[in-house]
Amino acid sequence: MLSLAFTFPAGRYHATPWDRHVNEGAVAWPPEPWRILRALIATWHHKVSQSGQHAEATLSALIESLSEDLPEYRLPAATHSHTRHYMPQAKADDTSLVFDAFAAVGRDDPLTVTWSAVDLPDDQAALLSELLAAMGYLGRAESWVDARRIDDPPVSNCWAGEDVLDVETGEIRGELVTLVAPLPKAQYEALRMQFLADKKAAKRLAPTLPDGLLAAMCIDTADLRKLGWNRPPAARHVSYVRPLHALRPVRSIRKSQAMPVSTVQFILAGKPLPRVEDSLRIGELFRAAIMGRAKKLLGEERIPSVLSGHDLPDGNRHGHAFYLPWDSDGDGRIDRLTLHVPVGMDARQRGMVESLDRLWSRGGGQWRVALESAGRGGGSPLLAAALRWQSLTPYMHPWHCKKGFGIEDQIRRECRERGLPEPIAFEQLPEIGVGSLRRRTIQFERVRQRHGLRQPDRIGSFWRLTFAEPITGPLALGFGCHYGLGMYAPVSSGAVLRPVQG
Repeated sequence: MLSLAFTFPAGRYHATPWDRHVNEGAVAWPPEPWRILRALIATWHHKVSQSGQHAEATLSALIESLSEDLPEYRLPAATHSHTRHYMPQAKADDTSLVFDAFAAVGRDDPLTVTWSAVDLPDDQAALLSELLAAMGYLGRAESWVDARRIDDPPVSNCWAGEDVLDVETGEIRGELVTLVAPLPKAQYEALRMQFLADKKAAKRLAPTLPDGLLAAMCIDTADLRKLGWNRPPAARHVSYVRPLHALRPVRSIRKSQAMPVSTVQFILAGKPLPRVEDSLRIGELFRAAIMGRAKKLLGEERIPSVLSGHDLPDGNRHGHAFYLPWDSDGDGRIDRLTLHVPVGMDARQRGMVESLDRLWSRGGGQWRVALESAGRGGGSPLLAAALRWQSLTPYMHPWHCKKGFGIEDQIRRECRERGLPEPIAFEQLPEIGVGSLRRRTIQFERVRQRHGLRQPDRIGSFWRLTFAEPITGPLALGFGCHYGLGMYAPVSSGAVLRPVQG
């Protein structure tokens, strides 16, 4: 008995059955005996023959030995899948749709092939082991394979035959599939002599009927079709019974508890991108765009309070949405929009938010918006944990200053009311870096567009805050903090963290 095991590291087996077009999307499953032997022959020519350790006569004898018996298979679980490719043609801008069908299998799930009546002599067994170790793919070149001999094969579930009905129980045991297998040596020789007996046909067919089974299996398919063969003369069609629905897609059922989403991050694209100094304006436009989506999809009376900030219950401590525009690559231009809702969003709210695709300016311009991530943190560096935080936009103190209640006192109070520890150190900064420039607060937009708002601070200030323990962002404080003012970024080794990854 001889048993081989094949695993597919890429999780895919690509092979189109004989007499089927690639765009039919069919997959030859299991791998036909003909294809397996051809793979061994190809490996011999490309990787093994050059070593000189094995004679070609040994390869010929090995192929003849494996052709004498029809193997059985143990098929792993697999599903029929495909990708679509638009391949370029001769004319410019002309493409043709091509289906790339494959069987998707587990990367570590072996397909076993067993020849029950084959017992190889030592020289053939040694050559086979070397061929298997050198084999890179089975089927098309995308079908990477690891092949090896095994001593204890599992019970087969696919075998040659046509008995799909269990006569004792009346149950259907499988489904029929036609595979291509090589003829035994004696049958090929008899067929060859039969065709070559006709001298008129012999002259035309002789190139495709070489002496020896090995040579016959090396004939190029194009040459066979050119002479009218509907299959290789050294091959035969064999019926196999394989498990029912061997390639049917199976829905994966995964029981998991959905994690509440608190952060959704978008990429902002367009020319020109807005300046960091315009963070307040972009934050207001960001909120207006979300409110517009909510009104359209949910109705004006059903806009969620966690997104609008209106009609919130008593005691709400900034649990509603923060609309935070920021610069991810340090060039001074806003290219990310982060929506952070500390209390989280339900599935309907999240779906509505994630449908955003445009941001409109009041002058009629627009920027494209693309969803980048969604989750508990969204990958934004603004939501990292750190001991030290530095202003990205001006902090506008929310109350009037008076004796014993200055800016530092107001920052402490805000932190207490949000359940954050108070900073242990304050450093006021005269300016901050924006791109390659140094900017003061007066160079930022600092006044809300909404009329009638009471705004105690119209100048603003920049700060570097140090806490006794790491706090998790986003950290946005003061007047307008839900619209892009008073934003802070984590500081590490004296530099403001600006990871590009979103």
